[in-house]
Amino acid sequence: MRFRPCLLALLALTFGTSVAAPSGAWVPSAVGVSAEQAEPDRERARTNQRVFDKVWNEVRRAYYDPTLHGVDWDAARDTYRPQALAATNDRELYDVLNRMLDLLDDAHASASPPAVARRQDGLRTRRAVVGMTMTRGDDGIYNVERVRPGSPAEAAGIRLGWRIRIDDGGWTPEQDIVEGQPISVLAIDDTGAERTLTLVPTVMEPTPAFVADRSRAGVVVLRIEGFEAGLGRWMGEQLTDLPPETDVVVDLRGNSGGLLIEAEAVLSCFLPGGQTWAYRISRGGRRAILRTETPCGTLGAPVANDVAILVGPTSRSAAELTPAALQEAGRAVVIGERTAGSVLISQDTALPDGGRLTLSRSDFITGSGVRLEKTGVEPDLIVPTTVEDRLAGRDPALDRAVAILDGDL
Repeated sequence: MRFRPCLLALLALTFGTSVAAPSGAWVPSAVGVSAEQAEPDRERARTNQRVFDKVWNEVRRAYYDPTLHGVDWDAARDTYRPQALAATNDRELYDVLNRMLDLLDDAHASASPPAVARRQDGLRTRRAVVGMTMTRGDDGIYNVERVRPGSPAEAAGIRLGWRIRIDDGGWTPEQDIVEGQPISVLAIDDTGAERTLTLVPTVMEPTPAFVADRSRAGVVVLRIEGFEAGLGRWMGEQLTDLPPETDVVVDLRGNSGGLLIEAEAVLSCFLPGGQTWAYRISRGGRRAILRTETPCGTLGAPVANDVAILVGPTSRSAAELTPAALQEAGRAVVIGERTAGSVLISQDTALPDGGRLTLSRSDFITGSGVRLEKTGVEPDLIVPTTVEDRLAGRDPALDRAVAILDGDL
């Protein structure tokens, strides 16, 4: 089981594969022919039909709420299937699929085009990158959340807080990122000025999913990008032989979730074995108890060190249930901003064209019966971190966490 956000809502353009664009990938329209005027060829139409039918049937068969929140799914098929079959490229097809899935009002329900799925699969590999992470805004324009040092994006002058408009005239997320193959983006800088920039992807080493920062005396800061395979083992290694007077800060800001088993492993580092921390509710209404059972790496027993958890509006899924469980157990102080409220248990399904459907298969409530979906985790202490703070190298949430753990309130 995985906890995953819509991959088109969080696009880490620091990853990409050095492969040629696949058959059916987006290509510029022919001169004088708009995308609206184009018609799909027979092979494209067949692929569109297979992908659409797979998504529609999977929702009907396996979505965690058998009532589909009251959505008339047959009517949705009648509306969106003709549009999907008429799509001439991946961007058009997946736009239709995601507009249909949006009817469920569920952040986990999403369809990712083949290129996005390939980039996600290659996240921790050496690969061609652009070097910026973006989140999609309500207006369809992407917000730059992070720019990787030494990347093509940094070289082009793109900064945190800028925005990127995606259109058919340049690169779109439905295309692969290929080493040495330039892509064009329309950037909106912090003054509102628009700039057309050309970025040339280059191969870079992967960024680590987990980082331990021991630069501050008396505290270790464990930054977790995602609940990926190996997290529990790594966490255990960082906590092994940790002096009892050393405080622990777990930074889950910008963490979009991941593997449920790794969330359980992290919780086992801090909570007693066999402790109930949540409930999973199946499509049929059956309630399963989630307990701390997976050993935390080589620790063997939870640590007693004081703990603070940092969260924010882009903390999702496993990065919400983990602080919620520790907060309810009185085991950690949660600091930052309210989390995303995207906490259903989802699972991925491969689509016929190489794309991916992420769909909620179970509901989730905390050990005390709180449903976090749509509400998120309310921190014990609200400490916003602004774009201006980040540009200036300030981290007020981390500073407050260190002060609280040190007893300096």
